[in-house]
Amino acid sequence: MKAVRVHAYDRQPKIESAPDPVLQGPWDVLVEVNAAGVCRTDLHIIEGQWRDKSGVELPYIIGHENAGTVREIGSAVTNVSPGDKVILHPLVTCGLCRPCRSGDDAHCENSLIPGLTTDGGMAELLLTNARSVVKLAPGLEPADVAALADAGLTAYHAVRKAVPLLYAGTHVVLIGAGGLGHIGLQSLLALTAAEITVIDRSQAALDLATELGGHHAVLADGTQVEAALEITNGKGAHVVLDFVGEKGAEADGLSLTRQAGSYFVIGYGGRVDIPTIDIIYREINVIGNLVGSYNDLDELMALTAQGKVKLRTRRYSLDEALDALEDLDAGRIPGGRAILVP
Repeated sequence: MKAVRVHAYDRQPKIESAPDPVLQGPWDVLVEVNAAGVCRTDLHIIEGQWRDKSGVELPYIIGHENAGTVREIGSAVTNVSPGDKVILHPLVTCGLCRPCRSGDDAHCENSLIPGLTTDGGMAELLLTNARSVVKLAPGLEPADVAALADAGLTAYHAVRKAVPLLYAGTHVVLIGAGGLGHIGLQSLLALTAAEITVIDRSQAALDLATELGGHHAVLADGTQVEAALEITNGKGAHVVLDFVGEKGAEADGLSLTRQAGSYFVIGYGGRVDIPTIDIIYREINVIGNLVGSYNDLDELMALTAQGKVKLRTRRYSLDEALDALEDLDAGRIPGGRAILVP
């Protein structure tokens, strides 16, 4: 099969032939990949940021946002059949450990992560298991939803955690309205009655945020903190959702969190620096967010089927994967996601 493989860190991946994966156990599911999302995490993998965390052996296939058509199933699989269209949870989980049994499968103690710790979906075929596949509702196509498998799931997971804090009359500041942020915005609008201020350095991304229903749009031109504070009457937001997490967004996020508010870190790459006395005096919460659970993905697919969450995409062929990665790195995909369609 054709695949995008990393051979060395800080070097471009190669588009080349790789062995076809095959069923190995009774719970395995072999999926023909119809769409694979291109994520900033892929750039971080190539840069070597995950070198010491993933433990993966090179070369391997990247791609952790995947959707497609079931080709083969193991002998114990009953929840999908060959021909079913599915989106894949980014973790292949065991179902037996304490986190899995409590519904917190995103913290499975025995998980594999295709595209990060094992071969992923920027290829023609992908091996996963029955616990990772969500059957798509009629009318949903893999290319329309693939990036929801990680970007959408991560954004939804953060919003879902914030929902209990967002009663009517509260204010949210959302930093970054791009690939994750525009999904987070739609999730907020679907699940809460909060007032939402969106901050982004791209006017195109802000225009999209306004089109989707964001209440206030602030251009990140160096005066964004002052502008957002003015919108919140100088108090800051009850919840800040930071979908950037680097290049100064962290400091902005903390500055815009009101007394007893919560700063949700979703994007990464930077550092959160705050004196402990400020955490205590302001009584703020700093909350990390990993990818969501299988149930989160199931809920997100329900919202998508209802038309409440829509993914803006730019499509590339598998042969154009390096162009897609370059466009993402250069910021040429504002307000949406790049999708590889093998």
